[in-house]
Amino acid sequence: MKISVIHGQTHKGNTYRLTHMLLEQLECKKEDISEFYVNGIGLCVGCAQCIYKDENLCPHRHGMQPIIKAMEEADVIIMDSPNYCMGMSGQLKNFCDHLGYRWMSHRPFDMRKKIGVGIATAAGMGAGKTAKAICSQMSWWSVGRTFRLAFALNAVNWEEVSEKPMGKLKKKIRRLANKINRSYGRVKPGLKTRILFKMMALMHKNMAWNEIETAHWKDNGWIS
Repeated sequence: MKISVIHGQTHKGNTYRLTHMLLEQLECKKEDISEFYVNGIGLCVGCAQCIYKDENLCPHRHGMQPIIKAMEEADVIIMDSPNYCMGMSGQLKNFCDHLGYRWMSHRPFDMRKKIGVGIATAAGMGAGKTAKAICSQMSWWSVGRTFRLAFALNAVNWEEVSEKPMGKLKKKIRRLANKINRSYGRVKPGLKTRILFKMMALMHKNMAWNEIETAHWKDNGWIS
């Protein structure tokens, strides 16, 4: 099982530790895990070069390419972020903005057999909303099955997490790890993904508003 981990922050706090607790229970070797931080990627300015012309024209391509390659090769993609103002970190959202051209509505890389995991923590409220937003991005990339791992730690620092919530967290991680281990190699895209993919295929076939994108769908054999 090859795993690509994308961290929404560089500091190794609560969310980072939770992610590594999950990694320890997944059936993979240490060398099969690739970890990335997105803080160094320049801000997306909405030039839309990636959509209308070529993603290689993005001025931040050098920072994006290693992560994209790892995602393409991975069986499992994990994205994590602490809850910042009821959402993912600005750095992680910026990373997702750079991948707008890979939405199913544009030029997706086929990820329908991959597993995605959205992870978020919060001292109080908001972790669930953040994890949901992360998984929504992956769904639009055509990731076949997504899982959420959201947890309110009721503490700012890891060392302050009391025994009871930590016990609940460990059980939650164990259940999720079992689901991922069982799903590995057997992923079938959910109904929502299948419907959206079919809709986007019809759009590109019947409403060829962007020749580059229509050619992409034809080259992959998704439309004739």
